[in-house]
Amino acid sequence: MLKRVLQSRFSFLDKSQLVKMRLRAMRAGVWFRTLSRIDRVLIDLTIKVADSIRSYSLAKCVLSVTRKLGGLLESRLARSIREVGFPLACKHSLFAQNWGNVTAAEWARDAGFARYLAVMHFNGRSGACV
Repeated sequence: MLKRVLQSRFSFLDKSQLVKMRLRAMRAGVWFRTLSRIDRVLIDLTIKVADSIRSYSLAKCVLSVTRKLGGLLESRLARSIREVGFPLACKHSLFAQNWGNVTAAEWARDAGFARYLAVMHFNGRSGACV
């Protein structure tokens, strides 16, 4: 029973997911450029030796490497939407709500509006930013 619990706990870190992540990182050019040798060896040996990760300490180490890669593999536009678009959408939403627009509360959660604001900010048009 304990074995099954441990396997289900770290099921998101199985061999196929690690292979896909390594392939994406290699294609993006961040595998050798940004990861240290020990991080690359950790992922490579985990792929070769284990089908699934059962050890808590190994899962913790592999998870830290996947977090590094996750931040590096995120596209520039997606990062801009998350860091710029949604905060600007919240700001615009609050201004519109203060002016009496009751439907403006939905703007803060609208991904399309956040994307529009991020692209406008990304292109350097200061008129779209408050």
